[in-house]
Amino acid sequence: MSLPVLPIDAVLPALTRALAAGPRAVIVAPPGAGKSTRVPLVLMEESWTGTGKILVLEPRRIAARAVADRMAKTLGEEVGGRVGLRVRFGSKVSARTRVEVVTEGIFTRMILDDPALTGVAAVLFDEFHERSLDADLGLALALDAQGGLREDLRILVMSATLDGARVAKLLADAPLIESAGRAFPVTTRHVGRDAAARLEEEVARVVRRALAEETGSALVFLPGAAEIRRTADLLAATVKDPAVDIVQLFGALDRADQDRAIEPAPAGRRKVVLATSIAETSLTIEGVRIVVDCGLARVPRFEPDLGLTRLETVRVSRAAADQRRGRAGRTEPGVCYRLWEEAQEGAFPAYATPEILAADLSSFLLDCAAWGVTDPASLAFLDPPPKPALVEARALLESLGALDADGRITAEGKLLRGLPLAPRLARMVVDASARGEGRLAADLALLVSERGLGGDDVHLGHRLDRLRTDRSRRAEEARRMAAGWLQEVKGAPDIGSGPERAGAVLALAFPDRIARARGKDGDFVLANGRGGSVDAASPLAREPFLAVAEIGGVAARARILSAAPISLAEIEEGFADRIETREEVVFDRAAAAMRAKRSRRLGAVNLGEQTLPVPADEASARKLAEGIAHIGLHRLPWTKAQLALRHRVAFLRRVDESFPDLSDETLAASAADWLAPHILGRTALAQIGADDLGNALDQLVPWDVKRRIETDLPSHFDAPSGQRHPIDYEGEEPILSIRVQELFGLAVHPSVARGKIPLVVELLSPAHRPVQVTRDLPGFWKGSYQAVKSEMKGRYPRHPWPDDPAAAAATHRAKPRGT
Repeated sequence: MSLPVLPIDAVLPALTRALAAGPRAVIVAPPGAGKSTRVPLVLMEESWTGTGKILVLEPRRIAARAVADRMAKTLGEEVGGRVGLRVRFGSKVSARTRVEVVTEGIFTRMILDDPALTGVAAVLFDEFHERSLDADLGLALALDAQGGLREDLRILVMSATLDGARVAKLLADAPLIESAGRAFPVTTRHVGRDAAARLEEEVARVVRRALAEETGSALVFLPGAAEIRRTADLLAATVKDPAVDIVQLFGALDRADQDRAIEPAPAGRRKVVLATSIAETSLTIEGVRIVVDCGLARVPRFEPDLGLTRLETVRVSRAAADQRRGRAGRTEPGVCYRLWEEAQEGAFPAYATPEILAADLSSFLLDCAAWGVTDPASLAFLDPPPKPALVEARALLESLGALDADGRITAEGKLLRGLPLAPRLARMVVDASARGEGRLAADLALLVSERGLGGDDVHLGHRLDRLRTDRSRRAEEARRMAAGWLQEVKGAPDIGSGPERAGAVLALAFPDRIARARGKDGDFVLANGRGGSVDAASPLAREPFLAVAEIGGVAARARILSAAPISLAEIEEGFADRIETREEVVFDRAAAAMRAKRSRRLGAVNLGEQTLPVPADEASARKLAEGIAHIGLHRLPWTKAQLALRHRVAFLRRVDESFPDLSDETLAASAADWLAPHILGRTALAQIGADDLGNALDQLVPWDVKRRIETDLPSHFDAPSGQRHPIDYEGEEPILSIRVQELFGLAVHPSVARGKIPLVVELLSPAHRPVQVTRDLPGFWKGSYQAVKSEMKGRYPRHPWPDDPAAAAATHRAKPRGT
């Protein structure tokens, strides 16, 4: 076999020797070295393969097709000859096939169905640095099978950017072979980005600059299909060169559109390929010498506490940024425009987070159970799966009936695993099929699991209509695959349900994502407690209830990416066993009153409520007391005497902590204990009277304490005038406010606590305005009284102002007229 020279050729002798001598090896080679297309063809000629196949695992269908096509062309054949292809939407293999390219998910199903991998000589894990969950699980299962069933099975891990030594250690210190590869120089230009501008506007600006400054075609990295479409629209409107073609490349595209993006631009033309991260590795797009990298990627993030996977836009890793940059130097010197400042790169993660650390592990755990493993820790993983995600996955699988209490797969679990779907979607297809809605469930499973089918409308009912009328090759293949699922399930005869039932069927997979509208249009709360929103202009925004399949963005700004309407009747019919009826008695802060209601809830979703009379019991009294404490005890109808008593107790407590603590803070903290017994039967603050508070104070301040208080801290001062005046104990010192004339004849300063605590005496004019403050009344008579007298006598001539106040008679009256 005569093959073109590639950089990988330099290390092929070392690789073939390693695999001839042992069953495992690791090869690290940069993009463009030729490992994906050269290594399998060389290994199939090795004597140890016998008649067995070489399986080549690729992370994505588009990469699998591209690798198979390139190897077949190298041999001068079509795919399906010595080089075969097996992906989700079809296979091209024959009796002649020696190298079979499969996606990682297909391999997992192959080895679970046939742990001995009959007829397979070697398994090659290509692009392992992407660290997909399927790749990690596939490698763990292959190593387990090799150790117990197939000692002769060769396992080769191939990667572009990876800690090869770490992988080699996982493979029992397998030989590590490194290829220098071949890359042309790439000039890097950090062009920054205006954070206030939309991403697609900034990317389009840099693309136009690159086209003006450089020759050749451009590969542009964007986080997702939505940004790609918006950027394509901008470039179509602003790039005036008719020789430039704008094409898109992402996983949800039809195969013909993907092939158009990958193939070289026609002679005399240039191409701008707008791609997601699927173009980082495996694919070589001829003619590309310009890369524009926005520095972002969209990745799934699983939240175990909510059982929810959301799509999150994140910074790419430094390794991924280097991979992207390298695409510009595959065939000639190139240039890479980066939409960030060079100083920012230090904050980029070194590598992307492996999917096993951030994914929903329900399918993973079900596959482990099908392998006979109840604890994934018994298998060999580069990174062990996190325990919280495993706990959530086990709980979900048990609720689906797929695992028993010991973590072993059940007959129902085997049925669910027999469908190439996530467990939730498999459960939906099985349950809907039993009631004659299997076709609708299968179509919905296609829409949820295959991005782009039926378009990208958030409304799954609309996408369902388009899928059923779509005559593209991809749609036809998808429908054939879905028909195969239904044959596997063998459900009831189909009743032909249409899009109007989409929400009811979708909810079979995601009952925890049934959502109810709240607040403004487009705002919803899900049964799992998470909030989400759709565009206010969407027809879904005005629906009272939704069944949500997918949600994206961060928690504070979560967006519903796909959903369908569901009626209250459908929720009640389908999930009666999950709906909880609650009778609640709560405190209404605004009304300062108790409210009772009966509500029906599905998780956090309120399906309806009914007002009830508030029970006049102890529990209601305690909640009322606690509610009043929260809004403030000052709102209670305290009398002046009651407040004065509290102040006197507080004053004594400052010198003797044996007295009760009647501060607002302490009373608020214990309101349910001291107030509730005295407001039984009351349901609102307005119904509480001063007598209720008096009874409560009688309990808080026992009779003997009150007697001591009255003795030591009298509430009033008996003035020489015969009048009684209240003493204010609220401050640090007790205060007596009294008119000067009422103290005439008093030669001793007023005091409390049997003379131990002098009162602060605020002396008032006949008009009750302060004129002097004293702590020494005899001293005042002898001193500053004369100045007060001189000022007050002319202003209040009808009131007595004697020369010797200490010997004068006290009075609270003015002199009679004419005297």
